[in-house]
Amino acid sequence: MSLVSIFFLSLGVGLSGALMPGPLLTVTINESYKRGFIAGPLLVAGHAVLEGSLVVLLVLGLDRVVGNDVFFGVVGMAGGAFLFSMGMRMALDVRDGRLQLDLQDRDTARLGPFLAGLTTSLSNPYWFLWWATFGLSWLLRSLERGVPGVLSFYTGHVMADVLWYFLVSFLVVTGKRFLSDRVYNYVILGCGTFLIVLGARFAGDGLAHLV
Repeated sequence: MSLVSIFFLSLGVGLSGALMPGPLLTVTINESYKRGFIAGPLLVAGHAVLEGSLVVLLVLGLDRVVGNDVFFGVVGMAGGAFLFSMGMRMALDVRDGRLQLDLQDRDTARLGPFLAGLTTSLSNPYWFLWWATFGLSWLLRSLERGVPGVLSFYTGHVMADVLWYFLVSFLVVTGKRFLSDRVYNYVILGCGTFLIVLGARFAGDGLAHLV
């Protein structure tokens, strides 16, 4: 797989996850009301430092298992299943009308935006689950291209957070809202479909390493 493909697939998956309402989105809204647009970049920086540290630790540990078909197959199937279930949940949330992009929450956070971006992920079980399944399987794929592959993976993943959370901070500070709930739901549905297809492909590739 090319470095460009690794980057854009990481960007797509990362953006799909970032778009879903969650703790980091809430903190971004709160801190943007409190501190202005700078809150978005600081939150993403904290989040990126945490994930960069995790990627380094994983790469150091994965050096021992790269090329192991059983490990690659099990992790690939787990990652694909997680991505598939995530895409299905997004599609069902859209169908049931459970998704709204609420930019009006004005509660304030106790931590500054940089620390909040770091600790919010650590306190979110979903973040650990993502990295233990799909994040790990995608990192394995990226390692096939060496250090450049890992950098493409990480850069694409972080860029997804940059694009979304910078936009959220901008919308909160300016009081503008370019995304109606209807448009937001269509975007989520498209992301969900993308994750379903990609998850099925990863699970299939993982199975191929076991047979």
